[in-house]
Amino acid sequence: MKLLLDTHIWLWSRSDPKLIGKRVWAELENDANELWLSPISTWEALILHRKGKIVLHADPIHWVEQMVLGFREAPLTHEVVVTAEGLQLSHADPADRFLAATAKVLALTLVTADRKLLGLGDIATLANR
Repeated sequence: MKLLLDTHIWLWSRSDPKLIGKRVWAELENDANELWLSPISTWEALILHRKGKIVLHADPIHWVEQMVLGFREAPLTHEVVVTAEGLQLSHADPADRFLAATAKVLALTLVTADRKLLGLGDIATLANR
């Protein structure tokens, strides 16, 4: 399975694994699965840091280098942007919109605990359970 981690799942997996559900944790540890991360999640994490909502335990460049190890980088392409604009989401969060569109365009499964992103029709999702 090709798994795109939502920002909170990525951060939890690296800093607070007890928040990850057993099923999701098993999929994250399964070597047969590919783990993908969008630069949108990096951007979102740096915004959270700037706002004081999370603490980086290193300078941002070093932190990002360490936090992305083991992940494939999901490209932010024009196709992703156009797809994001066309999604029918119940909320306006741009990061969620880009992550859902990335999953759709690249045929990835979006791993999330965000109920607003679960059950998006033709976008595969894996709930944090």
